[in-house]
Amino acid sequence: MPRIVLAAEARVKAKPVLLAAIVVASISVGGAYYLQATVKESIIVSTTTSLYETGVLDVLKERFEAQNRGVNVSFISQGTGLAIQTAMRGDADLILVHDPARELKFLQDGYGVNRKVIAYNFFIIVGPSEDPGGIKGLPPLDALRKIDSSAQRGGVVWVSRGDDSGTHTKEKQLWKAARLNLTDIRTGSWYLEAGSGMTATLKLANEKRGYTLTDMGTYLMNLKNGNIDLVMLVSAGKELLNVYSVIACNPQNVNLTKVRFDGAMRFITFLASDEGQTVLAEFGKEQYGQTLFYPYVKVLKDGSDPEKVGWIQELAYFDGTECPPEYRYKAGDLY
Repeated sequence: MPRIVLAAEARVKAKPVLLAAIVVASISVGGAYYLQATVKESIIVSTTTSLYETGVLDVLKERFEAQNRGVNVSFISQGTGLAIQTAMRGDADLILVHDPARELKFLQDGYGVNRKVIAYNFFIIVGPSEDPGGIKGLPPLDALRKIDSSAQRGGVVWVSRGDDSGTHTKEKQLWKAARLNLTDIRTGSWYLEAGSGMTATLKLANEKRGYTLTDMGTYLMNLKNGNIDLVMLVSAGKELLNVYSVIACNPQNVNLTKVRFDGAMRFITFLASDEGQTVLAEFGKEQYGQTLFYPYVKVLKDGSDPEKVGWIQELAYFDGTECPPEYRYKAGDLY
């Protein structure tokens, strides 16, 4: 019977929130079998619930790790505001979010580098099939005005994320663009704040037979899973554009010296690669009959939709670029 010897080859130092992944392989030397421990670099992505809940991140993780066997990817899922705060504390190595204004501040404050726009889709307004506010097919801003006026007569409910997420930020921008005072609106009994992720918000809207703003992906996933029976009522317009970007935490920041910058950059490069973009383009087609995310890097390269590219650059570019040069650091061929 062969002799088994355990060889301890490394001592792992990790951040408090992180456990290093260890792969154990059996090797034979001179008739003896050794269990050899190989330490994998672990990176943490602080991201949004609207991405995580669809399952697309699991597919991206699987494909990336198959190519990068020395790296393990983990995700922390929360609203964009909290996702950024997590990274600012040094508890993540990169962020994957959808709030351009906050992303710019993250760069300007010295916490992030090498921002890359990777994907987009659209927000939609959903509600009960009976549509008590009569908003079906209206432009987004007209739909919000109709909901507000209908609410004054009763019988209409709006459910907000209310959690400082990217979706919540977009909702607030839409109320403002519709020239409605959100401070006044929030005092109404018809305006409810879930204070939670997108799935929980959709379930509350379903229970209250109310309207809500949601990303397309999370809506389709919950509809297919039987969690809701809300219908899509408003789905058109530049105003509902939703852009996802990834940013590496800045290792030059004195508070972020322990971030795993090299691993983060490998993951960002993968997301922008042909394979990463194909995963995004194909995700959802089999389950939902349509893609849940449009691959921005691919669309930009092949010129297949110049109108959408123009919309994205207007909404999510800063001074004509996705990442101004002063916020780039060891970016390689990313730009």
